Amino acid sequence: MVRFKHRYLLCEIVSEDPRCRQCIDERAVGAAAKDAVARTHGDYGLACCSISFTVKYLNAYTGIVLLRCRKDFYRLLWSALPFVTYLENRNQRYSCFFNTLHVGGTIRTCQKFLIQYNRKQLLLLLHNCTSEEERQSIQKSVLSCCLKEVEEEQSQSGDDEDDCAETD
Repeated sequence: MVRFKHRYLLCEIVSEDPRCRQCIDERAVGAAAKDAVARTHGDYGLACCSISFTVKYLNAYTGIVLLRCRKDFYRLLWSALPFVTYLENRNQRYSCFFNTLHVGGTIRTCQKFLIQYNRKQLLLLLHNCTSEEERQSIQKSVLSCCLKEVEEEQSQSGDDEDDCAETD
């Protein structure tokens, strides 16, 4: 049996009104991408990209989308994404565009890139703070998220050590 290789395009939906991103669903993103491929590359491009095209991940709050397509035809999809000018959902059009952040061979590489990208965005946000109160609130929220993860890991590793000590 032959394994088909895929490429994953990590994109960001950029819109003028960030509230409209919450109304977007996976079908709207997939339909807009397929429509852009059909307009730019015709029936051949649409047929090639539609074989295994899926929207693997959509975060409506951050506007991050993970698109999957075949390795042989990912360039057709990639070159058509700048022609997406709006997303349509429930008979409403939301003007936006796609910003391709990363192209990867696995979901895991896209996740790693997204973590690094988000860290850089947080640093830019900290540098652009206008007041000390903003800076403190952002630092507090970032540290609270990080500390919860660290505390959970420490409590899990502490439980594992206790389990080992009891069995000895």
